[in-house]
Amino acid sequence: ARGAEAVVLLADLALPGAAEGLVARAAEALGGLDVVVSNAGFADRTPVAALTDEGFARTQDTVLWAMLRLARAAGPLLAKGHAPRFVAVSSFVAHSFRTDSTLFPATAAAKAGVEALVKVLAVEWAPAVTVNAVAPGYIRKDAQAHAAVDEAARQAMLSRIPLGRIGLPEDVAAAIAFLASPAAGYVTGQVLHVNGGLAI
Repeated sequence: ARGAEAVVLLADLALPGAAEGLVARAAEALGGLDVVVSNAGFADRTPVAALTDEGFARTQDTVLWAMLRLARAAGPLLAKGHAPRFVAVSSFVAHSFRTDSTLFPATAAAKAGVEALVKVLAVEWAPAVTVNAVAPGYIRKDAQAHAAVDEAARQAMLSRIPLGRIGLPEDVAAAIAFLASPAAGYVTGQVLHVNGGLAI
């Protein structure tokens, strides 16, 4: 944002102890914490029959455990912040289970857990901190960083979205910005779906 200070800090939140170090460094660099966005994760399409214990655990570590560790580390500092907010990023894969679309068993389980923790934290951290989640649908990503989707697959996606388009990163960012803003001061324990109607 114009006039704001940005600090880049790296950590692997799947590793025990990493979240505490990251939060401490961020609080020191920024003079405290007012907003935390938990957005770690990846999509695992491995079907249940082929899903190993290690593969399932890796997804839980990267998504669910990472969010829990970040929340535990950030909670005490957020409680001292100005209008503090915690926003987690979930996914439509925790809500969309259809025979005509790809399933993400491990990721769906992890993101469902994230949403459950959001509701628990909304109660535990009230009234000091609001806790919410954003659940994006199909979002256009950097073509250089992700495998391209062929035209047939793109049309199949579009056919399931009432608004008729793939979402943009800006759509998700706007939802997160709202939940982190004073305008969402009376919103907590909620999951805001940003999917063009995909999960109706």
